[in-house]
Formats: sequence, structure tokens, C-alpha cells
Amino acid sequence: MTPLVDIERHGRVLDLTLNRPDKRNALNREMCESIVSACENAQDDPGIGAIYLHSNGPVFCAGMDLNEAASPEAAEFTAIHAKLFTMAEWLSKPIVCAVRGPAIAGGLGLVANAHIVLAAHGSTFGLTEIRIGMWPFTIYRAVEIALGRRRALELTLSSKIFNTPEALAWGLVHEVLPSFELDDRGLTIANALADASTDTIQRGLRFVTESRGMDAESAVALALKSRAENFNSLDFEEGVKAFREKRPPRWPSHP
Repeated sequence: MTPLVDIERHGRVLDLTLNRPDKRNALNREMCESIVSACENAQDDPGIGAIYLHSNGPVFCAGMDLNEAASPEAAEFTAIHAKLFTMAEWLSKPIVCAVRGPAIAGGLGLVANAHIVLAAHGSTFGLTEIRIGMWPFTIYRAVEIALGRRRALELTLSSKIFNTPEALAWGLVHEVLPSFELDDRGLTIANALADASTDTIQRGLRFVTESRGMDAESAVALALKSRAENFNSLDFEEGVKAFREKRPPRWPSHP
């Protein structure tokens, strides 16, 4: 049986492919649990330095599976969303997301949780839940962080579909490319992140998450503490040494 999420490992990159094209890659419980489980395993695996998320088919992701959402067991089926759509807060391995086609509702939630997002020309985005009498509760925080309060609220209320130039201008997407270049560029970025200092990236992402919402004094204190830890790390020692010796670093945090 073909998996609904294809999970492969390419060196230090974990490759996750949404693989339900006949259903527009709508997220059912099995898919959500597969993504979360793979990311949790990657979190604890020093051999994985980055995650690459993309999809098969003409639609990146049409959101949640409405058959599950409309069932009597909806709360049970969708409970995993609380973990899935907060990945940017608990995962300290960078996610590179490549969008080809529409990323709607929960699909936009996946995009908002990625650290670096690429999109193919012609891709579209939208928070359309209000059209079916639903508010995007579980993805809203991530979207608000990615787009800002007023933009996230306007898109939720209007349910309008927006395009790649708008997504790029608003900061949801970082690069827009021809479709045939998307995977090559995405994997290049993912591999570069995977080859960087794992210790530094994890410490940095923890700082970004923990400092969010802090007052200025607390954020500065956390920054100084984190920087001191960075200065005392073996990876920083190796990085400086490699720079002086004009050679690629051999990070101690890599197995």
C-alpha cells in the first residue's frame, strides 16, 4: 500500500512528501500523525539536520479531510492538529517547505510552520475555513506569526485566495521559482542547513521561540545567556578554527 506521507532520508535531510494527490493531499489523521511522528523522530536524531516538506500532485494541500472533520469523532480525529500546527515552536530542526499548487486552510498552516518557504509560480494560498462555518483555530497562531495580526485576521475574515506575488510581498514565501526548479532549489537549501552546525541552529531556534512575547529586558537576558552558551560550545570553537585554517568545519555536533 502506498504511504500517504512518503518518508525518505537523503543524507542528513529528512524528505517528507504529502502523497494523497487523488484527495488533493487533504490532511487526514493518518497523514498528520505520520508527519508529527517523523518530525519527533528527527528531533531526537543527531544524524538529521533539516526537513524538506513537499507534495505529489497539482495541489500542495487542500486542508483538513472534511469527511473526518464532519464525523461524530471529529475532535478525536483532529486532536493531532494541535501538535502538527505548532511544529515551528517545538521543533528545533529547520523545515524547508516547497509549495507547488494551492495551499489552502490547513495547507497554509503547514506553510506557516516552515522556516523557509519556496513556491512555484502560479501557486495560491488561502484561509477559507469561514466559507464552511469554521474558524482556523489551530493554525491561526502560526499564520499570525508569519503574516502579522492584521493581515492574518483580514485573510481569515475575507477567505480570499492570494497569489505568489502577494505571498512573497507579505513574507509568507521567501522565493518564487519556476515549477521545474522548485525541488532542486529546495533540496539545495535543505542540504546547506543540514550541513551547518546542528548545535547552533537548535540553540538559535530555541531562542527565537522562547524570546517571542518576552519584554525587552527578558529577551536581552536570554540572548546574553544563549550567546554565552554558544561561545562555550565545541561547534563555535571548531568554526573559528576552521575559518582561520581556511577549511570546511567538521562540526562536533554532527555524528
